[in-house]
Amino acid sequence: MASVEIGKGILLKADPIANTFRDEIKTAISACPRPPKLVGILATTSSPSKSYADFTKKQCDALGVEFVLKKTGAAEDPALDEGEGVEDAIIEANEDESVDGIMVYYPIFGVQQDHYLQQIVSPFKDVEGLHFKFHYNLYHNIRYLDPKTLHTSAIPSKPPVPAVEDQPPPGTVKSVLPCTPSPLSNVWNISATVTIINRSEVVGRPLAALLANDGARVFSVDIDSIQEYTKRPRQSAARQFHPRHVVHPTSMTLQDCLAISDVVVSAVPNVREKASLYMPTIGKVTIMMLLRNLLRLQEYRKYRSAETS
Repeated sequence: MASVEIGKGILLKADPIANTFRDEIKTAISACPRPPKLVGILATTSSPSKSYADFTKKQCDALGVEFVLKKTGAAEDPALDEGEGVEDAIIEANEDESVDGIMVYYPIFGVQQDHYLQQIVSPFKDVEGLHFKFHYNLYHNIRYLDPKTLHTSAIPSKPPVPAVEDQPPPGTVKSVLPCTPSPLSNVWNISATVTIINRSEVVGRPLAALLANDGARVFSVDIDSIQEYTKRPRQSAARQFHPRHVVHPTSMTLQDCLAISDVVVSAVPNVREKASLYMPTIGKVTIMMLLRNLLRLQEYRKYRSAETS
């Protein structure tokens, strides 16, 4: 992990971190029987969304991933409304057997309706890891899954068989993780004390859970409360809890949390003055996580094929 210290805190550069995953992904893709196919769905005229779609295509082209951009609504025709036709585009990509992964460029309508669209994407094609199945696994520290369980809405009634040396237990594969918070969890030591400002379901809360599940002490700061996330100690078999984070209320103030934190994660630029680590952009690493998820989804398809044959 490369860094540059310029007086205000250590500046972390995303490129070396992304390159580590890029090499792993390139090797995996070279062993695939065919290039994985990713469909991006752009339904708005938002400049950041259009730029992110262009960036996705550039990274996919460089690594040998087939990328197809499907434009709908105002992105396809200025006479159409923002977001028009996006649900149909998702369903079409779900049913297309040549498609391995789907990503949708949010925001489109707003939090509630966008959340609905995230659940429309098949978990077998959800490269962004936004489906509730993957969020459940993240929050419950379930690292592996049986792909057959993705067909149902049922949740596990007991902890899964633990892995040995990070190898999935028989009949399971590694679970997809949300691709935005997961690269951040690789940046610092898991024994750190971390303050995360913002508790959104996109980055803040998932990141707090990821770090706490790995052993960090995390303060989650939102507009109206502060919570402390710590790892739950392993329980007896009768309790059936998988070792995962628990959330505690705290009377600490933001200033208290910042004073004892090794790392501060925030979308507020001026935090750089007090942070010991500072990473201004993570887009390149996020794309690598997305493509790693794409390869995992290809593996899920093998299990589906074996099940239906």
